[in-house]
Amino acid sequence: MKILLVDDSRTIRNIQKSTLATMGHTDILEAADGVEALAVLADVRPDLVLVDWNMPNMDGITLIRKVRETDQKLPMIMVTTEAEKTRVMEALRAGVNNYVVKPFTAETLAEKINATMSKLGVPA
Repeated sequence: MKILLVDDSRTIRNIQKSTLATMGHTDILEAADGVEALAVLADVRPDLVLVDWNMPNMDGITLIRKVRETDQKLPMIMVTTEAEKTRVMEALRAGVNNYVVKPFTAETLAEKINATMSKLGVPA
């Protein structure tokens, strides 16, 4: 499974990569913000996108809205420190398939990925 990590923190992307590797996922693409992510998405369609909310240049919620203008099916999970219910609801309305609050455990991330892919009928 090809996964795009979108987060301005290299450390968080490395933690995500390590967690994904323990799940057997090694085909990982990275972007430091929404602008970079759109450039990656113009070239390749991953099987899953993990998106941070707060990033420079283009935040995660804007990225999700832009992606959803042309692709309703791409699995996207918001991985963020934003834990308020209003923010979760805003992300769901924008089109995320699931939501993970940082800091997260490897088990939580794996559960959210598996639940998202299962709900969409895609093997994780």
